[in-house]
Amino acid sequence: MSIRDVVIIGAGFGGLSAAKELAGAPVNVTLVDQQNHHLFQPLLYQVATAALTPAEIAVPIRSVLRRQRNARVLMDRVIDVDADAATVVTESGRTLPFDALVIATGARHSYFGKDDWATHAPGLKTLNDALGLREKILMAFEQAEMVVENDPEAARRFQTFVVVGAGPTGVELAGAIAELSQSVMRDFRHIDGANNRIILLEGGPRVLPSFAEDLSLRAMHDLKALGVEVRTETMVTDIAAGHVTTNQGDIPTETVIWAAGVQASPAGAWLGLANGRSGHVEVDETLRPKGFDNIYVIGDTARHEADGGALPGIAPVAKQMGQYVGRRLSKLASGKEPPSGFRYLDAGSLATIGRNRAVADIFGLKVKGFAGWLLWGAAHVYFLIGFKNRLFVMLHWLWLYLTWQRGVRLIMHHEPATDSEKS
Repeated sequence: MSIRDVVIIGAGFGGLSAAKELAGAPVNVTLVDQQNHHLFQPLLYQVATAALTPAEIAVPIRSVLRRQRNARVLMDRVIDVDADAATVVTESGRTLPFDALVIATGARHSYFGKDDWATHAPGLKTLNDALGLREKILMAFEQAEMVVENDPEAARRFQTFVVVGAGPTGVELAGAIAELSQSVMRDFRHIDGANNRIILLEGGPRVLPSFAEDLSLRAMHDLKALGVEVRTETMVTDIAAGHVTTNQGDIPTETVIWAAGVQASPAGAWLGLANGRSGHVEVDETLRPKGFDNIYVIGDTARHEADGGALPGIAPVAKQMGQYVGRRLSKLASGKEPPSGFRYLDAGSLATIGRNRAVADIFGLKVKGFAGWLLWGAAHVYFLIGFKNRLFVMLHWLWLYLTWQRGVRLIMHHEPATDSEKS
């Protein structure tokens, strides 16, 4: 099969890794993404909780591929794939022909058929999500301060934060909000920090269900030490303005954050595949859907069975998939034997609960507490793209560690300026 034009949809860990792996290959690479930046999603929650700025966890795609002469970047949104004609159709009206297509479009929030909950329980997948959550969290304290003297009950609702889902994102968010709620209290005169409540809801029997049980128990202990109320075996049945309803009763709150589920991008619909409720596309050992010789699906969009189970939707999986597909296409384009089937090297799992608190399972070695926290920080800094980002994040974390201060507690409403403000 002759390969000249490679189109990659999505510049996350998978898509960007595939593009970089094709540097020097005799192909033309077109990378399409509706954003102009690559985002380090594992640290989004730190933007949402005022620990880091967007610029520290994102980098322009064009700057990453600046020196790759065979690559071009298009900021556009893909709306369809015509597999028979081997073309990609974008929102701007472009039609991009391909000899090989890599779909790395990631995942989005899933509310399990209750999409109306999204209005009251935003999730965390993009920089806009993170900035919106930061504003929502910080505004909750401001609003509590405004109403506490006349309506203490309303103030308590504003000081109650509910996180739905106790996977790594939910656990890290709950811990970060708990630390933020402690640090901001010194700046308010009327609200009582004793009324701050961070409630973590989990439908299963324990937090971090994908981790070993002893690490899950340690995470539970650390969360409680931070003041987080952990409620397991708790199913959400409704989310509306001012409250969350669960099988254990109502929780009055003005701030709910969704970390309970994701679904894949529309890739399955583009390819005409019936792929179930989650939207994931089943792929074989070469990361191609059945019946498609020149289309690859990777990262959170793909479902790949390995050792009896599906690989998790995490950054290392996407990155390794992207590298594999890039190597495969490079070999095929050069007329060489492609690598054998994809094999994921599982280095382990990490999650931080807060300052000096983390759990990690790296190549079977279980690490907890301060050592786990250092390991978690080192791993995340390593995976950041760009020396400047690594340096700034390390300096920012050091400043936070020494001062206990959050440096970007700014509330910026996204409202158009009035004529008087423009003048």
